[in-house]
Amino acid sequence: MKPLSTVWMGALMLLVLAGAAAGQQQDARECKDHPLFTRMPGYWIHSCIERQFDAFDFIVGPNRKTNHVEGQYWRINYYPQNSLNPKPGDLQIQRNFQNAVQKQGGKVVWTEKAQDTYMLVKDGVEVWVNLRAEFTGKYFLTIVQKQAMVQDIVVDAAALAQGLAAEGHMAVEGIYFDTGKAVIKPESAQAIGEIAGLLKSDPTLKVFVVGHTDSVSTVEVNLKLSQDRAQAVLQALVSQHGIDPARLRAHGCGPFAPVATNATEAGRAKNRRVELVKQ
Repeated sequence: MKPLSTVWMGALMLLVLAGAAAGQQQDARECKDHPLFTRMPGYWIHSCIERQFDAFDFIVGPNRKTNHVEGQYWRINYYPQNSLNPKPGDLQIQRNFQNAVQKQGGKVVWTEKAQDTYMLVKDGVEVWVNLRAEFTGKYFLTIVQKQAMVQDIVVDAAALAQGLAAEGHMAVEGIYFDTGKAVIKPESAQAIGEIAGLLKSDPTLKVFVVGHTDSVSTVEVNLKLSQDRAQAVLQALVSQHGIDPARLRAHGCGPFAPVATNATEAGRAKNRRVELVKQ
């Protein structure tokens, strides 16, 4: 039989270990590390957000110049365990992530005290990262894997017909181009098909295909871009759907007919559009 003092000592050690384990904060429910990064040792996830599609303005230059990136979105907030002593400072956290990004072939786009912007390319896709660190040891990651939104709502042929009959013009949701380019993106196919369906349902209908831009860049650049985009839609209707080109005419309005403010990204997104106007 063990001496009573030994039994009490063993029990005391178990209580100490159990207390230490109980003092360790556990990750918030359903939160986990992003696949690109492990966490700093001795940290737990306080909270997180993951969205199929969202956006973030990443700092990329002086005077808070930003790059607006849209795509799959993560926000992960890390806190140090109370038992972690000493806690790492913001510079130590930044250096760890800078090294991790560069080892994966990425780059530090912008760095300042307690905040960095990184960009990596994985499987041909840009991944943007914002790191913000605190002197308390806490740090926060915002990550966006750049991609176009999958358009869930597209104006159908019937709605286009109703809009043209009521207003004489109708914006077509779901037509996409890369920034500054006039090549129609593949995810626009459904919307182009609905325009073709409208024209096939009414063989007498003739329309102007009108391109609009935001006010970024010069007027001359935007006028040409809007004309080229309108022409690209016209050509898709002719070459892919057999629409008679005599029923179509492309026109570019550039930034001259906004439907929202150009002071915000949300407003600029609304202004970048293709409309049908009844001839």
